[in-house]
Amino acid sequence: MSDNTAHEEPELVQLLTPEGELRTHPDYPFEISGEEARGLYRDMVLVRRFDTEAVALQRQGELGLWASLLGQEAAQIGSGRALRDGDMAFPSYREHGVAWCREVQPRELLGMFRGVTNGGWDPDEHRLHLYTIVIGSQALHATGYAMGVQRDGAVGEDGEAVISYFGDGATSQGDTNEAFNYAAVNNAPVVFFCQNNQWAISEPLERQSRVPIYRRAAGFGFPGIRIDGNDVFASLAVTRAALDGAREGQGPTLIEAFTYRMGAHTTNDDPSRYRASAELEEWKRKDPISRLHAYLEKQGLADEEFFAGVEAEADALGERVRRECRELPDPAPLEIFDEVYAEPHTELDRQRAEFADYLASFEGAGAEGGR
Repeated sequence: MSDNTAHEEPELVQLLTPEGELRTHPDYPFEISGEEARGLYRDMVLVRRFDTEAVALQRQGELGLWASLLGQEAAQIGSGRALRDGDMAFPSYREHGVAWCREVQPRELLGMFRGVTNGGWDPDEHRLHLYTIVIGSQALHATGYAMGVQRDGAVGEDGEAVISYFGDGATSQGDTNEAFNYAAVNNAPVVFFCQNNQWAISEPLERQSRVPIYRRAAGFGFPGIRIDGNDVFASLAVTRAALDGAREGQGPTLIEAFTYRMGAHTTNDDPSRYRASAELEEWKRKDPISRLHAYLEKQGLADEEFFAGVEAEADALGERVRRECRELPDPAPLEIFDEVYAEPHTELDRQRAEFADYLASFEGAGAEGGR
């Protein structure tokens, strides 16, 4: 294969152009009401505002770290809204938009990045697994869960499907490729959703894959699809179809959402050191929120009163996020031992006692004192 062939830009599924024009696609017929389109716009605006506030809170010392989703709102909201209530999602650590769709409250996400909780929410209640920091491991978790769904007989048209989220960098991990293989040979009801934001920290896509990521699925024996990751309609339609196929026994699908990470990898990163500003400016013209705004205007589905109302709601959310973050209570130091084992454990008891003695050695600080 020549270098030119290897780096050809493949076609992708796009239903909404950057100019806000609706397209048809032979494989993904799509209809959406004005109310539904306005709901997607509201989701993306509010999630972006939450993300912006979280970055600012980290800069102010209120969070230890934050992984921004800026630019990836369409991929996350579209796929998140494609999920049924009973479906199960396995995120990495950047899926704040999916968490929003699963009704995980912002304060529950902030608590984890503030270091005051070991998890943040009940995965079964929200049908969203806890965030996963180990790169790619959630793909195996999702595959195992999907195989369990099979064995429980919870499949069929009204059954349960599973989705796993990860980035382009995770496709270089063994765990992800093992998950692909297990899912394929077991025909597991799982959708692999890769948000290809083109940068695995400072490593560009061409150092991650010789071929477009979605084509890897063919080697494992299941379909792969590349979508315009900045198109919320394509994300919704293709993910919904893949989930329906999974629950109906058609096995796994790999969706590559071709998007761009507008911000830093995390707040510990400086992307200006490794990528050109011209690249960022090019992707700003493909902004997922701007294109849906243009569509709503052109179709007469929203007026200035609607847009102003969403902005006002975003301002209120921003204020609430700032307040709730600062109001999160610090845990007592010894609580770190409470959720390690379900039953008493001799070695853990020894460590707890040793740490309690250490805390008590400080003047004015007891074992149950503050941080």
